[in-house]
Amino acid sequence: MFSAVASPYLVAQDQQPFNLATRASSPPTDSLDKKELKSQLKKMVEQLSDLQEMLYAHDYHSILLIFQAMDAAGKDSTIRAVLSGVNPAGCQVFSFKQPSNQELDHDFLWRTSLCLPERGRIGVFNRSYYEEVLAVRVHPEYLRHQRIDPPDDLQTLWQQRYESICNHEKHLASNGTLVLKFFLNVSKEEQKSRFLARLNEPEKHWKFAASDIKERGFWSDHMKAYEDAISATSKPWAPWYVIPADNKAFMQLQVAKLIVSSMEKLNLRYPTINTEEKSRFADYRRLLLEE
Repeated sequence: MFSAVASPYLVAQDQQPFNLATRASSPPTDSLDKKELKSQLKKMVEQLSDLQEMLYAHDYHSILLIFQAMDAAGKDSTIRAVLSGVNPAGCQVFSFKQPSNQELDHDFLWRTSLCLPERGRIGVFNRSYYEEVLAVRVHPEYLRHQRIDPPDDLQTLWQQRYESICNHEKHLASNGTLVLKFFLNVSKEEQKSRFLARLNEPEKHWKFAASDIKERGFWSDHMKAYEDAISATSKPWAPWYVIPADNKAFMQLQVAKLIVSSMEKLNLRYPTINTEEKSRFADYRRLLLEE
């Protein structure tokens, strides 16, 4: 089974307790400048493109990339930048927002299970089943719509969901899916700056919602929910990486590096042609040249 790539941004399984306050939201002081970050990202994108082609041909593994973050952390732009060189036929991106009535008639893992990538493909979840222990934990009133009888002690419910998630991800990993989870760690100050940009720049108005302001009032509750969820579900076969998100160019490069390094551990290879079939290649070439 897969084991996590070492990284300063990895949340180790035995890292208890996990505290987001100890994780940087800004790059280190000796980080590369923006031009060099973008140059290195371009190289990573090229490597990822080659690996994705091999993944598709090998047809033994699938990749599931999960992105979680506070609003304006840069999930969309990171997915776009990192996967810009990947063949669209081999990549699927899904965003999960408010569940429909049909989805509420099933367990909380059902709707995302329908979107899991098949072998040979990269699947991206822009938000995911983790919302059920994040947004729903911060706003437990959402449970009224889920047709369940929650226990009096909601902590019991969250623990049950952590267990369900861990079992789900271990099942995926056991069956050939590489699960990588990224929390894009934007600071409250940087989020404020990005919200102001959305208000001040007409081409960004469509990105802004009044609920964005409301949720800032629950910042500490969201951070606690993330800490507990990440701590409970970061496993060697489905690791969490907490990436500094105040600088988008730095963040995108770190995500790309981790995906490439993780895929390189899968021992991907192109299928080989048996000797008998290969011996016919000369005849095939002759037939084509004689057309």
